[in-house]
Amino acid sequence: MPPGILPLADGLAAKATLSPANTGFMLICSALVMLMTPGLAFFYGGMVRVKSVLNMLMMSFISLGIVTVLWVLYGFGLAFGTDNGGVIGWNGDFAGLGHIGLTQLWGTSTVPVYVFAVFQLMFAVITPALISGALADRVKFTAWALFTALWVSVVYFPVAHWVWADGGWLYRLGVIDFAGGTAVHINAGAAALGVLLVAGKRIGFKKDPMRPHSLPLVMLGAGLLWFGWFGFNAGSWLNNDDGVAAVAFVNTQVATAAAMLGWLAYEKLRHGSFTTLGAASGAVAGLVAITPACGAVSPLGALAIGAIAGVLCAMAVGLKYRFGYDDSLDVIGVHLVGGIAGSLLVGLFATGGVQSGAKGLLYGGGFAQLGKQAVGVVCVLLYSLVVSYVLAKAIDLVMGFRIGEDEEITGVDQAAHAETAYDFAGAGGGTAARRTPAPGETLTRKVDA
Repeated sequence: MPPGILPLADGLAAKATLSPANTGFMLICSALVMLMTPGLAFFYGGMVRVKSVLNMLMMSFISLGIVTVLWVLYGFGLAFGTDNGGVIGWNGDFAGLGHIGLTQLWGTSTVPVYVFAVFQLMFAVITPALISGALADRVKFTAWALFTALWVSVVYFPVAHWVWADGGWLYRLGVIDFAGGTAVHINAGAAALGVLLVAGKRIGFKKDPMRPHSLPLVMLGAGLLWFGWFGFNAGSWLNNDDGVAAVAFVNTQVATAAAMLGWLAYEKLRHGSFTTLGAASGAVAGLVAITPACGAVSPLGALAIGAIAGVLCAMAVGLKYRFGYDDSLDVIGVHLVGGIAGSLLVGLFATGGVQSGAKGLLYGGGFAQLGKQAVGVVCVLLYSLVVSYVLAKAIDLVMGFRIGEDEEITGVDQAAHAETAYDFAGAGGGTAARRTPAPGETLTRKVDA
C-alpha cells in the first residue's frame, strides 16, 4: 500500500493534482471495505450456536463505533502522522481531522487526505473485529469493548505505522504488504492467540457439539467479504491510473478461487465430503493470503498462493484440538496462518514488474525479499501476541474478561444483550394454528396471556 509518497509509474506527474476519477474510485473502495465488517459479522454469526448469534454480530458492529471515534480523535495521527523513529507517527493537524484542507492531497497521491483517512479507517475497524471470532460464547461484552479500544490504540495504530507509513521501520526495510497481511491478518491472528491464553476454553470444548447454527448465513457473510475485498485490495494502490489496481483486483479473484478449491480438495481427501463451511472458509483463507501479495505477483503467482494457503489453512484449523487452545471460529488457523503464508510467499513469487522492482526467489531475486518478509512476519506476530496477552490479562484482573459459568451455559445473548436472535414462539401461535384442519376438525389457537 502506498503511504505518504506514492511511487511514480507510467508518467504520473511528480506534482500531483486532485483526480476526481481516483477520488470517486477510492470512496467506492472505502464503502466496500466498510461492508466487510457486517459481512464478517454474518460470517461469524452463522458459525456459532443459536445462543451466541447476537453477541457475535455485536462484537463486530461495536468496532464500527469505537474505532471510528478513536481514529478521528488520534488514531489517524498515530498511524500516518509525521514519523518518530520509525515506530509511531503524530501530526496535530490530524487530531480530530479538523485542520485538513478539503482538497489537500495525501502526499503525492491524487486523492484528498480525507479520502485516504476514511479508507484507512475501514481497515482499522475490521482488524479487531477479526479477533472476536476466536472468543465466541464466553467473554463479557464490556470487557471486549474495552479491549478493542486499548488494542487498536497500542497495537494496531503503531503496527499500521510500521508497515505503511512513510518512515515506518518495516516500510523502510522494504517489507511488502500491499493491503494488510501483517498489519491486519497476522496482527489479528496473533492477538487472538494472546487473548485466548487469558480467556480459556469454552465449557464443553472437545466434548459437546458446537456446530454452526446457520450455514446459509456463513455463506452470505463469505460472499460479502469476497465482494468487499476487491475494495480492500484494489483500493490500496490509491489510484487507478497505471494498472496496478487492476492486477490487484484480478489476483484477489484468482487466489480466492484457488484457495476455495484447495480447501475443498483437502477436505474431501481428509474427511470424505465437500462442505459449504469448507468452501466459505477456503475462500476467506485465499482472501487473507493474497492480501499482502496482490500487488507484487502475477495471476499465476496468485493462483499458487491461493492453492497453497487453502490447503495450509485447512490443515491448521485442526491444530486447536491437538494443542488444546479453543479458537472458536478458527481465527488463528485462517487469519494467522493465511497471513503468514501470503506474506512469506511474496518472497517467492514477487515478479518485480507490478508495484515495485522487488523480485522473489523464483524470479531471480534471491533470498533478500524472503528475509525481509520473514522479519515483518515475526516482529508483528510477537508484538501483537505479547501486548494482546498483557492487555487481556489486565482487563481480566480489573473487571474479569469472561462471563459466568451459568451465563455461558444459558447463552451470552441473554446475559449481555437481553435478546435472542430467533423468536420461535412469536405472535401467531404455534404449528397447530397454521396447519389446515381435517374435515370436521376445529383448530383452537393458543393466545398468550
